[in-house]
Amino acid sequence: TTPAGLTVFAVGSLAGLLLIQSMRLWEPAMQTLALVLVATVVAVILGIPIGIAAAKSSRVSAAVRPVLDLMQTMPAFVYLIPAVTFFSIGLVPGVVTTIIFALPPGVRLTELGIRQVDRETVEAGQAFGSSPWQILRGIELPLARPTIMAGVNQVIMLALSMIVIAGFIGAPGLGQIVVTSISRLNIGLGFEAGISVVILAIFLDRLTASFGERRNDDERRSWLLRRRTAPALGTPVTEPAERADDAPVPARAGS
Repeated sequence: TTPAGLTVFAVGSLAGLLLIQSMRLWEPAMQTLALVLVATVVAVILGIPIGIAAAKSSRVSAAVRPVLDLMQTMPAFVYLIPAVTFFSIGLVPGVVTTIIFALPPGVRLTELGIRQVDRETVEAGQAFGSSPWQILRGIELPLARPTIMAGVNQVIMLALSMIVIAGFIGAPGLGQIVVTSISRLNIGLGFEAGISVVILAIFLDRLTASFGERRNDDERRSWLLRRRTAPALGTPVTEPAERADDAPVPARAGS
């Protein structure tokens, strides 16, 4: 992240938060932000270990995959039914529903990130005598961080969308204001609440995306580790390949 990018992010965030304050929606916006952060932390704490286990074991992956498929194909409003049945209405069912709804991307992308780690790098760590835990902590998780952070980003976005829907069962925040505006046909209030949700979404999206932008450094570290162990392993080492998304896009024919 460049200083110019940080400046743009800071100015944009400040402008967005001032706009929320000017619409007198600061308190419900902060309630929504707090609920999203709580749900995200719990979903990440649950999702990342499950994703690691799925990446390490094909049996776990085969058992988890259909459950995640089912969770991601169910309509969002279906999640509200068991939550209301077990917890009545209010804050608790809203948070529980949001955690469950936002969990699948964290699991899937953690598994994907671990599986995509270069096998040669893992073998280099094993050549140094590293334990499986040391390889996971020092090699696999750092190299899988961009993909894992993409999963965290998706968890946050799903949590934000669900916490708004949870306003129908009494969860506080902007979702409750949206429900009120619908019941009263107050288009202006609903528009202001929607704009506030969009501002929070952009802020959280840019914030989490910035943590996954060091992939090139991690790939360079992986290459250096392989080069140091190449004599012991007897394997050739080439320069790290250019990222596909960094390559120039060819011009279309006739443009």
